[in-house]
Amino acid sequence: MTLPEWFIFFLVVQVVHFLATWKLYVKAGRQAWEAAVPVYNAVILMKIINRPWWWVILIFIPVINIIMIPIIWVETIRSFGQNSTKDTLLVLVTLGFYIFYVNYALDVTHIADRSLKPRTGAGEWTSSILFAIVAATVVHTYFMQPYTIPTGSLEKTLLVGDFLFVSKFHYGARIPMTTVSLPMVHDSVPLTKKKSYFKKPQLPYMRIPGLQKIKRNDIVVFSWPADTVVQFFKKSKGVIKPIDKKSNYVKRCVAIPGDTLSLVNGYVHINGVKTVLPERAKPLYKHLVTLKGELNNSTLDLFGRDYYGGSVVKIPNNIMIKERTAELIEKRAYLEYIKKDSSYTYFTGGVENNQVAKYLNISQANNMVLFNMTEKEAIERKNNPQIVDIQRHIIKEKTTRVFPQNNSFAANEDNMASLYIPEEGKTIGITTQNIPLYKRIIEVYEGREIGLANKITTRGTEVLLNGTPIKEYTFKQDYYWMMGDNRHNSEDSRFWGFVPFNHVVGKPVFVFFSKDGSKNMSSLDWVRWDRVFTTVGGDGEPKSYLLYFLIVLAGYFGYSYVKKRKKANTPE
Repeated sequence: MTLPEWFIFFLVVQVVHFLATWKLYVKAGRQAWEAAVPVYNAVILMKIINRPWWWVILIFIPVINIIMIPIIWVETIRSFGQNSTKDTLLVLVTLGFYIFYVNYALDVTHIADRSLKPRTGAGEWTSSILFAIVAATVVHTYFMQPYTIPTGSLEKTLLVGDFLFVSKFHYGARIPMTTVSLPMVHDSVPLTKKKSYFKKPQLPYMRIPGLQKIKRNDIVVFSWPADTVVQFFKKSKGVIKPIDKKSNYVKRCVAIPGDTLSLVNGYVHINGVKTVLPERAKPLYKHLVTLKGELNNSTLDLFGRDYYGGSVVKIPNNIMIKERTAELIEKRAYLEYIKKDSSYTYFTGGVENNQVAKYLNISQANNMVLFNMTEKEAIERKNNPQIVDIQRHIIKEKTTRVFPQNNSFAANEDNMASLYIPEEGKTIGITTQNIPLYKRIIEVYEGREIGLANKITTRGTEVLLNGTPIKEYTFKQDYYWMMGDNRHNSEDSRFWGFVPFNHVVGKPVFVFFSKDGSKNMSSLDWVRWDRVFTTVGGDGEPKSYLLYFLIVLAGYFGYSYVKKRKKANTPE
């Protein structure tokens, strides 16, 4: 819905409210006109039902109002003596329209000094749970959201099993656009995996001003722009979600609006200069490891099973691989060149290598393995007696698997040509050569997702926007380039492109818990104690503040206990 449509909807709601309650306002000693004035009528209603004025704020907060409005319906009829379970059910089932019946058909009296304490234990529990949900939803939506690291794309900076607090106020909390949604869940209902929201009506994009802008190399949580995920890790073709219900990703922002980015042999360059990463960043690169013997458990333990990158197939040089490309594609396989010697060419496969090897009737190089590791680790491990050599594997072959999936921009995960990162308000020239880079921005992020039917086409050397030739375009918002530190095991901007600012969720600031899924939970080894209560940012190795937290917590409980005992022993 557009802003004018929301304004009309708001006015209709005010008219309905006036017609449903004006007699009740009069019976409560107020004037009838007070039921007709937007916002003011809500303040007066809070006085009538003997509730605090700040409930009015909760009525206008998306998602939270889904809880608060039914509560106010119930409170309204109870303020006029309609306390039965039947009355409560009727006002809820009729979506508040039962108030019309109370207003016009019943001779009710306002109870000014009505007791607000629930009459039953069940009612008290229900009230407590509802307001706990409201409070948690406010914190979750506008201040701090818990988030779990599900994949290894930021290893070894953030680990699988890290539980984070993500700040919403650093970059400014995004107002929920999806107005009808279950609180405290994202895109699906736990256990059932059913959709937790209705796509319509949608609020326009709005954001509370933030404390800071996204800086280069910040770690950022964002809504995945290319989302076709119904359920995380389960892709479905053609699924389009509201922006705030897309799957959440966490990556490092390696380029900010106005930057010109390029990738050179796996290293990020900004405006032609190689990026210097923060001290805590530990990027992993694919390395070709040649072993003295065959791959075994001790080798796997040496490198870490979590970062195992796959083995290598060796193909005799007399086998013509190019002639069998179509057959390999049919088998959903591809071969990535590694190196060549006098007898063999070495590849890693796009499916399990033993399947590729079996299909081509060739053998695996059992003493050559690809692992992800930091460059520092590669230097340290070269001296291990089990290892002959370690060399960084830099992808050279160009492909259209990377953004923007266009033959003119063929590249790979390690090498990409210069690319301008769009900045709000900046105008660039548009040609048939560069339009593949910015087509999705114009059609989707600054088109369909904000209610515009933008369509980009070409005619000869012309680029047309909605049938009209254009030679330049001015961007409506900022964009970012996000990448994982685990450079060869991360689905990021290299594959799906820019991240719009309206997709930004927040900034991870704190690891409050961390578990190692590979460890046995029967012992305490599965908890990474050195990561519990550590900050995400900062210099040097992460430092745990768990001990300090426990000391403060013990002090608080000790103080509360002493204060309680002192109060109990004080004569009245």
